[in-house]
Amino acid sequence: MFEFDGEPECSPQVFQVRGNNKQTVFTCKFGFRHSRNLTRLNTASKQTWRERKGWSITIHDLSGSPVAMATIITPFVPSPGSKRVSKSSPGAWLIFRPDGYIMKPWGRLEAWRESGFSDVLGYRFHLFQDDFATEISSSCSIRTKLGGSFVIDGTVAAADTNTAASLTLSDGSCDLSSSRLSAGSLKTHSGCGSDFGFLLPQAQENLGFVMSTRVEGVEKQSRPKVEVGEKYVKCVEDAAAHVALAAAVDLSMDACRLFSHKIRKELR
Repeated sequence: MFEFDGEPECSPQVFQVRGNNKQTVFTCKFGFRHSRNLTRLNTASKQTWRERKGWSITIHDLSGSPVAMATIITPFVPSPGSKRVSKSSPGAWLIFRPDGYIMKPWGRLEAWRESGFSDVLGYRFHLFQDDFATEISSSCSIRTKLGGSFVIDGTVAAADTNTAASLTLSDGSCDLSSSRLSAGSLKTHSGCGSDFGFLLPQAQENLGFVMSTRVEGVEKQSRPKVEVGEKYVKCVEDAAAHVALAAAVDLSMDACRLFSHKIRKELR
């Protein structure tokens, strides 16, 4: 289990939680680039909409080396004639992890707000294999007011997300403080020994539990909790990539807020 000690946009530390013990294993650095406002004139009043883009969060190990990063690559903007990010034009994040001396794309997360009066967010995750993106089955039930869980679990793909979360949020048994999992150990040409990135699309039902993250609603202080399947954590970079994905899931809660609402000052 990994737990942020604050909201991702506040550049928190990340703990590994084992029973009643917490140990710092990562630090986060949030950043964003200012962008030009998009302005639209309504018949009744002037309505200003902002592009939500330029956000990034970098995960560092305790030596200060970057071991994962998430950054917005497709801006979160309202669909024409509405105030919401739609499924037909979602915002998107790229998740990066080291491959030798460079960062390479590991995954792509898309997020949007479901249509109608719903406050539920939709997510879609693609995993990069040999520079090709493969959609990985995931499930979520995240309401902007109440929060919820994002889960990648091949064994419960059709099950209720809340049930999946209750089954998978445990203490875990993988210790990142172990020298066996120190940064740079178990290196391969892909940067690590996890086999998640080498699974063929038709083998998704054999994924088993991969990861889950729990986030709070946008009006609450969110300290995401992340659980990663033990077989998918063979080095620090493996864990960091899933932590970066969890941060992107959490930040998408704000990115998908209705554009008639202001977002928190740390993101403006």
